[in-house]
Amino acid sequence: MTEHQMTFRQFLLQDQRRHGISDDLIFLLEDVATACRIISNQIRSGAFSDNLGSTDTTNVQGETQKQLDVIANDEFVRHCSNCSRVAALVSEEVDEVYWLKAAPEAGDYIVYFDPLDGSSNLDVNLSVGSIFSIVETTRALDPGDDASVLRRGSEQICAGYAIYGPSTALIVTTGTGVNGFTHQQGTGEFRLTYRDMTIPPETREFAINASRRLAWEAPVQRYFDECLAGTDGPRGASFNMRWTASMVADVHRILTRGGVFLYPVDSGNRDQGGKLRLMYEANPMALIVEQAGGAATTGSQRIMDVEPTSHHQRVSVILGSRDEVALIESYHGSVSG
Repeated sequence: MTEHQMTFRQFLLQDQRRHGISDDLIFLLEDVATACRIISNQIRSGAFSDNLGSTDTTNVQGETQKQLDVIANDEFVRHCSNCSRVAALVSEEVDEVYWLKAAPEAGDYIVYFDPLDGSSNLDVNLSVGSIFSIVETTRALDPGDDASVLRRGSEQICAGYAIYGPSTALIVTTGTGVNGFTHQQGTGEFRLTYRDMTIPPETREFAINASRRLAWEAPVQRYFDECLAGTDGPRGASFNMRWTASMVADVHRILTRGGVFLYPVDSGNRDQGGKLRLMYEANPMALIVEQAGGAATTGSQRIMDVEPTSHHQRVSVILGSRDEVALIESYHGSVSG
């Protein structure tokens, strides 16, 4: 069997031999992959099981929950709870932390996840995904104190996402590069199809929700206007703009062909700190992007250096091709300076 055809388990065992990842992390990642495979099937059959609609409830973010948001959350909880080293689960869909151990110890895991990113796209049959992140604790934790799960992104030992599109792909980093796997229908296996994913440092493509243009701060407006000006503008080049309203889909495009993704703080979300959540959206995507050679910033600070104050904290997110992110960050610096 060639490397290109190896299964997710074979890859993880190879990663263990080369880099020493633990048996428990392998088991946990396999459980995550199982959850993603089941979620993918639930999405594909949602129209037949009448699961594509909304519930009559909102989540902690104040967003109307889709039925599949709840189903995806339950699958992550069910499968990630299998690993005896998982002390806590932190989900976008639930206000409280799921504590699984009465006396968490050093070396236990905390799993953060957005079970179904971009679920507003379900009704129009566009790509959605799941995002996850794993931190290994360095000390015993108090399960009565939810502040125990507040860890900087730089403490992550693993992160990844699944994208549910024409095929289901699982993208993972354990801190030694980024690799992607595609679910092979009929076998239940994820096979290696994207080896050593890298983001080129330069790009002529960006993703941003242009409908929020009037709310943007000056550095983002400047960047947007310069890109739209094309060859006659200060950048002297034409740019493509893309936006899918699914962070997973936009980041996957960047990983496969380059680009930059922006969901900045603006006048409409400043009081909340931004739109995207730090612990289970920004941090895992920042680790993936950095491991692929890109960069991830709030505009003024490396995302993975942000000190969390809440497990549902929101932040500004700018990530992707390294040179483009540096340029946007310099625009922010020229304003603050």
